[in-house]
Amino acid sequence: MSSREDDTAEDRVFRALANPSRRRILDALRDRPQTTGMLVAAFADLDRCTVMQHLGVLEGAGLVVAVRKGRERWNHLDATPIAAIHDRWIGPYAALHAERLLGLRRSLENDGEGALSAVPITRVSKASASR
Repeated sequence: MSSREDDTAEDRVFRALANPSRRRILDALRDRPQTTGMLVAAFADLDRCTVMQHLGVLEGAGLVVAVRKGRERWNHLDATPIAAIHDRWIGPYAALHAERLLGLRRSLENDGEGALSAVPITRVSKASASR
């Protein structure tokens, strides 16, 4: 079994996303950057130290970028690692299953079922599927 020092960037992202508090923090940063103080205030169920620990894990995974402005520490979401996981893991599997469903539909239509002919077939491009 590998140690945490041997983790890949992808491993760190999955580990960071595995924690519900960290996902909540990312949700809070989705619309706009926030200071650490703002995040502490938003998560009354967590103390400042815990929020800082979660931010450290999120930074280590590349999901949060912290920028100091004077005494404030502004936390910015970087969704690039999530997009990379989507491109590697979710997109190809979704496309595979969509193709299988399309094949099933064609098979049923060719067997004379006809009930599916009223349902339009739409292909989802990789770009529109990632939105």
